[in-house]
Amino acid sequence: MSVVSLEQAVAAPFVSSRLADAGARVLKIERLEGDFARNYDHVVNGQSAYFVWLNRGKESISMDLKRPKEIQLLCSILQKADVLIENFKPGSLKKLGLDFNKLRETNKKLITCSISGYGSQGEWAKMKAYDLLIQAETGLASITGSADAPGRVGISVADIATGMYAWSAILEALIARGINEHGQHIEVSLFDALADWMTVPLLWQDYGGKAPERVGLSHPSICPYGAFKTADGKTILLSIQNEREWQRFCVEILVDTDFVEQYPDNSTRLANRSVVDGCVQTALEKLSHTEASAKLKKSEIAYSTLNDVQGLSSHPILRHAVISNP
Repeated sequence: MSVVSLEQAVAAPFVSSRLADAGARVLKIERLEGDFARNYDHVVNGQSAYFVWLNRGKESISMDLKRPKEIQLLCSILQKADVLIENFKPGSLKKLGLDFNKLRETNKKLITCSISGYGSQGEWAKMKAYDLLIQAETGLASITGSADAPGRVGISVADIATGMYAWSAILEALIARGINEHGQHIEVSLFDALADWMTVPLLWQDYGGKAPERVGLSHPSICPYGAFKTADGKTILLSIQNEREWQRFCVEILVDTDFVEQYPDNSTRLANRSVVDGCVQTALEKLSHTEASAKLKKSEIAYSTLNDVQGLSSHPILRHAVISNP
């Protein structure tokens, strides 16, 4: 399968990298000065971490699409391509004469995918959009962070969400093409992708009249579910998902059967979060991290360690996969 990607930054390169991993031949077309993600940083042997992550297994050329000869060359390449991906400013390719429907006149099986910030129509289509801006615009930042201030999700979550939706849409289009032998056009925006991931908070707002609160390393609607300190100063996170777990937790960890009757369900515990969390903290701060982990594991209570990135790098189940490109 042949993929041509007029791409930059994160969202579109994410899509084409996954197609490359699956065996597609991906031709990445960059502006003359190169994809600006090349210079986000220089931490990976002098290369950008973003660029290394998202551009493995591709071939790359630079083109000046303002030159008619370059457009002609691109059109000739697209006559034999299976997929075209682009994340330029909405309308840019049409101005260059690269109308998606016209491209399919010479290659009816061509699947085209446009990635934008806010879609291709209306005043919002003219707005520049980057990951943090979308986190703010969709309301994600308002429910992320501590009670004192909103925060940014620590990775490019809007870009990645958009890339995942575009990737799955292209795979669906390939299935459809196998049935009807025709390509189609796909549009995915950063705003739409992240707004979909915001469905639960949106339902809270629209039907409950109130958005979830920012609670840091806790859960806005489940209790106990959050971070607690152990005797040696480390942090452990635990999650109680149902009443069987709560009963077992009270008996085996809190050693307080009265708690089962006092706070029998999640709604009651949530309404008394400070009391419940306080009792959990009192129990865990008597144990070292190792002791707490052992007890929680034995009781089959879900828990985790608050790792840093170094902890991830040395994690025993972190896999370093080797991808073979045909």
